[in-house]
Amino acid sequence: MQRNALARLSDVAQSTLPFLARVAHAATRARDELRLRLLGDDFEERVRSLQRRYTTLGGDPFGFDPETARQAAMVVAVFHRLYFRTEVFGIEHVPPGRALLIANHSGQIPIDAAIIGSAMFYDARPPRVTRAMVEKWTATLPFVSAFFSRVGQVVGLQENAVRLLEMGELVLAFPEGMRAISKPFANRYQLEPFGHGFMRLALRTQTPIVPVAVIGAEEQYLSFGNIEWAAKALGLPSFPVVPQLLLPGGAMPLPTKYRLHFGEPMRFYGDPDDDESVIGDKVWLVQQTINDLLRRGLRERRGVFL
Repeated sequence: MQRNALARLSDVAQSTLPFLARVAHAATRARDELRLRLLGDDFEERVRSLQRRYTTLGGDPFGFDPETARQAAMVVAVFHRLYFRTEVFGIEHVPPGRALLIANHSGQIPIDAAIIGSAMFYDARPPRVTRAMVEKWTATLPFVSAFFSRVGQVVGLQENAVRLLEMGELVLAFPEGMRAISKPFANRYQLEPFGHGFMRLALRTQTPIVPVAVIGAEEQYLSFGNIEWAAKALGLPSFPVVPQLLLPGGAMPLPTKYRLHFGEPMRFYGDPDDDESVIGDKVWLVQQTINDLLRRGLRERRGVFL
């Protein structure tokens, strides 16, 4: 009787083990397919090409760490390719060497900057590291500031930007500043007045400007205004009213479909110390170009989530 039970167990094991092996094989194949969809088949080569660049430069003076950036790129890929399903147009317009990416800004947290950076890593050939100019107050955040430095973000001071451009880097700036992230949902895709600093920087360093329109970010959080007294009391640049944050899981942005439109490079010449009116005319041209890209992109899209 004991031998019969053992025989039955042996039969069950012989029939079960192949099934478990097939399940394990299917799980491995699904994992590999997901990794390929997220990262592409050339992910490691893209990482190595950037590592070689910064080795040749002798490192980065602002603390950029390729390995930290590699890990961050793997996480952001989930949002770039799965969650927001980003479509990228005109990325071939970004010239080699130093350049300024100038984009509209929104979203309460810098997801738009992360998606632009992800596009420049995954979709550009060759891959580029995007050095975003972040607000000065972020330097007061102990852990965030260190992480930002390691993934290539730099406090938005003119001297920092000049040094990056002299290194041949790709610098991202949002000239609307904090006004953009505190505007209400009703004003989405209506550009706030651009600051002039990026234009003086472009003139001083003779750097081409690539206009970028970001569509999708201005609908990921439904903001109904800004409580200035609360922002001042908490020492924050803004305190947007976002009711969805009160809902379970509301801290996650809505899964809007991102679309990035890169325009053709714009080159400007003149004195970087010109009067505000002269600089302002050049800034208006860039702002109008981004506005045109936004209007065209909004007309062409099928919907906020499609």
